[in-house]
Amino acid sequence: MSVLVCVPVYDGFESVERCLSALASARVNASFRTVVINDASPDERIAPMLNALALANPRMQVRHNATNRGFTWNVNQAFVAASADEHLCLLNSDTLVTSHWLDEMLKCVVDDVSVGTVTPFSNNATICSFPDFSRAWPVPEKVERERIARALREHPAAAIDLPTGVGFCLLISTACRAKVGLFDLENFPRGYGEENDFCMRAASAGFRNVLCPNAYVAHEGGVSFSESTQALMKVGGERLLAKHPSYDTQVADWIARDPVRTRREAIAGMLQS
Repeated sequence: MSVLVCVPVYDGFESVERCLSALASARVNASFRTVVINDASPDERIAPMLNALALANPRMQVRHNATNRGFTWNVNQAFVAASADEHLCLLNSDTLVTSHWLDEMLKCVVDDVSVGTVTPFSNNATICSFPDFSRAWPVPEKVERERIARALREHPAAAIDLPTGVGFCLLISTACRAKVGLFDLENFPRGYGEENDFCMRAASAGFRNVLCPNAYVAHEGGVSFSESTQALMKVGGERLLAKHPSYDTQVADWIARDPVRTRREAIAGMLQS
């Protein structure tokens, strides 16, 4: 079983460097290869940095777009690049993976063939945030990230159903990818709703969207949102609801039930003891 890890990149030199360093150094048993798609980053340091990393890592391929194509287009290139027997993992370029992150996420797919998408715990991942989803938490230091990941692994729990996966780190099974198809480029050309739409389509096709309660991937996330970003988020939200009118209700119901609360509190208690 193998995985294609796709990392779309647009500027953010320091974050990208941290992300790819963590990806290369984290202890993982699963077989995976990486494709990094540089979406015409204006920062001239990005391309040579990525090329140097690819030279040092034969399992990493770098693609440079001549023009900026947008997040959704880039992700769809990974859908096409993945072989029929490869699961696909979409990984934001401002994430920091931890030991055995991919091993634990893969177990969710292996244990239940109906699992279509898998999202790990994170400090900043809306409904998948730890220690709770009341807000985005700061990125823990490396020692603390690994401590959280180890506690999750050493006290495993079963996958927990989600109304939608969270796109900062999203594993998509081969079966789900084959049946559901590509991200919706027409409605979400710049992102902002594309993974939610995909997960809703996956659920309609009979697949489960789950939280992997035994994996942790830190996410820096946006510190602030520009007016243009807010406008894109508004349009994306409107198009998402136009396609899936029950989306907001499903998420609100899940938040009210909070089926992850017991898991979060148990691990938080272990870390404090």
